[in-house]
Amino acid sequence: MAAPRRKKPPLHLSDLTLAQRRERAQELGLPAFRADQISRQWFGRLVDDPAGWTDVPEAMRARLADQLTPALLTLVRSQEADKGLTVKSLWRLFDGALVESVLMRYPADGRSRARNTVCISSQAGCGMNCPFCATGQAGLTRNMSTAEIVEQVMAAARSLARGEVVGGPGRVGNIVFMGMGEPMANYDAVVGALHRLTSQAPEGPGISARSITVSTVGLVPRIEQLAAEGLPVTLAVSLHAPDDELRDTLVPINTRWKVREVLDAAFGYARVTRRRVSIEYALIRDVNDQAARADLLGKLLKGRLVHVNLIPLNPTPGSQWTASRRKDEQEFVRRLQNHGVAVTVRDTRGSDIDGACGQLAASDEGMES
Repeated sequence: MAAPRRKKPPLHLSDLTLAQRRERAQELGLPAFRADQISRQWFGRLVDDPAGWTDVPEAMRARLADQLTPALLTLVRSQEADKGLTVKSLWRLFDGALVESVLMRYPADGRSRARNTVCISSQAGCGMNCPFCATGQAGLTRNMSTAEIVEQVMAAARSLARGEVVGGPGRVGNIVFMGMGEPMANYDAVVGALHRLTSQAPEGPGISARSITVSTVGLVPRIEQLAAEGLPVTLAVSLHAPDDELRDTLVPINTRWKVREVLDAAFGYARVTRRRVSIEYALIRDVNDQAARADLLGKLLKGRLVHVNLIPLNPTPGSQWTASRRKDEQEFVRRLQNHGVAVTVRDTRGSDIDGACGQLAASDEGMES
């Protein structure tokens, strides 16, 4: 017997181009320009309550909202950290699947201006099975739709605009696809979301592609495909080991595409887009933080348009994995710098909540079971 077909998420204006939204309005027996009006309210003015769509006749609002802006995310709960500057949200999708997003505010300091970053999910769960990752251990539930991906950003944008987050009203400036899931394994929906997010109102919120980062564990054909899309987003490669023997264990997809293949694809992406690639490397105590591996990584990356982002591991409950010792972290940095490789250690956010991606969803499912 064939498996039952999974229902799709309700169609939302974020799934559609502006031209497609106009066609949809006409299918509903309404003038095409009504789609423009609602799109401008949704993306430009960040008004999600149809009662506030004052340029749309009151009699039409409920019907248009039902057909073009159905609810996609329902907030289950949220957690705050860093004195309210970090807000992690757990969302329930239409079919009960759970996903997470994180809004992070960075006040201005002597080195940089204030910025607001939202970390979003592209899948409910993840099928990459990396052993140190809470999401990977939970497995893949399903891919998210373009609109479900986009709505995580819009929810953060509305929250900032309304002054609901510590620091006063603000705007989303940066987006990172580093939440739940492997973005390249949900390629079409993710690229659709990128086009929507970078389109100007009324089609989208008009966020610069250069302010968006898309991560991957190394799906080589998709990296090459993304390079040809004409979207100058930053590529982040979750490498975590410079040698195949260890990476086969830490990142199981490495048994299909080896370190050299992944890095060659990343270097190709940098050549095509002229965008510096971020090499993500979670430092795990006594696993991948040895000086010899730092030197090997440095040799592989020397002279390339890359930047290494070292990540102090945020361990999950019951895990055998934990963060590197401070002295080993510092030595790793020093050795990369000796090879002329740009490197920083990621600012750890949300350390006093379920910080690792997937933990909030896992704990909620545990409460329901």
